Amino acid sequence: MISDQTYKSILKNCNFSSDKATKPCDHAVYYAMNHEFGDIDQYSIYTPTCTALLPSNSSNTMLRMRLKNSLLRRRVSGYDPCTESYAEKYYNRKDVQKAMHANTTGSIPYKWTACSDVLIKNWKDSENSVLPTYKFLISAGLRIWVFSGDTDSVVPVTATRFSLSHLNLPIKTRWYPWYARGQVGGWTEVYKGLTFATVRGAGHEVPLFKPKRAFVLFQSFLAGKELPKS
Repeated sequence: MISDQTYKSILKNCNFSSDKATKPCDHAVYYAMNHEFGDIDQYSIYTPTCTALLPSNSSNTMLRMRLKNSLLRRRVSGYDPCTESYAEKYYNRKDVQKAMHANTTGSIPYKWTACSDVLIKNWKDSENSVLPTYKFLISAGLRIWVFSGDTDSVVPVTATRFSLSHLNLPIKTRWYPWYARGQVGGWTEVYKGLTFATVRGAGHEVPLFKPKRAFVLFQSFLAGKELPKS
């Protein structure tokens, strides 16, 4: 989604081990996000974005035609890219909040959002890495499956694989394609203490994008079996 030039600039100017970013790093990342990404859903880079909430006075006929086509495709596929927008409107309704006993005193001054900027800015005790937690859970003998949609650019498969490699876990079953209803559902590798699986064509919230493949994944986990090889 970004150019080779910007990619090299980010690698050159950004220190990923530091908590603070430099101005050249900020500039490189800002340029990538605001000039190269485009108007896409970064949590699912190949699906349509939510364009159903465009201003009614938009004069771009071609845009409206693309909107019509994307809405038709969206209904067939079963995925609605505006789900988050609908949810935010729904959960901010006074009658809904009253029924859920949420913010009953009205002391929370900001609106409910799917991803809270308030929380992100004020959560000061979060860990830098979840890997120590994985090690703790593995040592306790718990079964752990880590799965990742392969069209998610926010928590991408490549970054997850890179992180898991630092656990240095012995491989029990080498990388192979797993299947759901006769089609490749993704790829998986089984380690001692942890299973990693990708879900093909899924975005950040896997069951939202690929419910049938997500079902096979959870079914296999609950049954204590490896993902099907055929």
